[in-house]
Amino acid sequence: MDKGARVMAVGLMSGTSLDAIDAALIETDGVGHVRPIAFHATEWSDADRALLMAATERALAMAAPAQDPVIAEAEARLGAAHAEAVAQVLAVAGVTPEDVSVIGFHGQTIAHRPDRGWTWQLGDGAALALACGIDVVSDFRSADVAAGGQGAPLLPIYHAALTAGMDGPLAVLNLGGVANVTFIDGDMLIAFDTGPANGLIDSWVEQERGLRFDPDGALAAAGRVDDAVLTAMLDHPFFELPAPKSLDRNDFTIQPARGLSTEDGAATLTAFTAQTVEEGLRILPRRPRRLIVAGGGRRNPTLMRMIGERTNMTVESADALGWNGDSIEAEGFAYMAVRVGRGLPISFPGTTGAPAAMTGGVVHKAGR
Repeated sequence: MDKGARVMAVGLMSGTSLDAIDAALIETDGVGHVRPIAFHATEWSDADRALLMAATERALAMAAPAQDPVIAEAEARLGAAHAEAVAQVLAVAGVTPEDVSVIGFHGQTIAHRPDRGWTWQLGDGAALALACGIDVVSDFRSADVAAGGQGAPLLPIYHAALTAGMDGPLAVLNLGGVANVTFIDGDMLIAFDTGPANGLIDSWVEQERGLRFDPDGALAAAGRVDDAVLTAMLDHPFFELPAPKSLDRNDFTIQPARGLSTEDGAATLTAFTAQTVEEGLRILPRRPRRLIVAGGGRRNPTLMRMIGERTNMTVESADALGWNGDSIEAEGFAYMAVRVGRGLPISFPGTTGAPAAMTGGVVHKAGR
């Protein structure tokens, strides 16, 4: 890949919320030029979600990654679904595989254990390259973890590209299954996970009402925050750790909210996410002037309101800036795939705790 040339790249992201595969097509040079072209989301079926959840349960019980028939079945299904997602986004854009230089394939996180020296994103990059006829970069996180970093979050370098030219300091908050924040002030780039985002809320309403999420935050809006439960949940060692730091979605559970009504539990868990954002902002070197929110959580007006109240900041949806708040993560992995191909770093001491700025990922040639 010629350094400096603008190329088209596909990024693929399936988050821990297990709602959909996000596929984004962008044009980029991997540095300052980014032009989103197309986006397509493919929802996971109930059967696929159940299979991926079973694979996650198996992985979390392991001391280290190992072979397992359920995980192997999940990986095969994951690969087929991601190949179809690539075909769909290319069809939306009206381009062919020959037009695309690389795919950034995040895979599905089934366990994130940097404290044990490993992280596991399910997905066969070589098989995807063969299926799509496009070079693939996968396994973005393992090199960082092996070097002593957290392996997450990785989007900060893309957030920096998106916000170039904006007055700082500012923060970009991503609300997926887990929440992470990127602090940008000139050349200073700091990032870390702040706590659960949608993960606990989704688990609660699924248990209580059989829903995948709290539509429009309506259940939380109808409930009352239980301050005793909220205080107990904030008394977790994670919040005492310095940044950079990262979480597995399953590091927190809904157990403390058991016994509350459906509405009060939703309100309390939503307030917990909002308060952990404020706790995260407090450990930044300076208070950001702007808080820009991306990810599925920005669609929850109760969560957005609570974040605004608890941070005493105006909370801006990424869409208000002309971004697509649903596609940013997928776009970011397309951007990083181009950076990997050009030998540019994707993780940094201030974002993952890596000992130095590092490239990463594993490149799989399509063999066109």
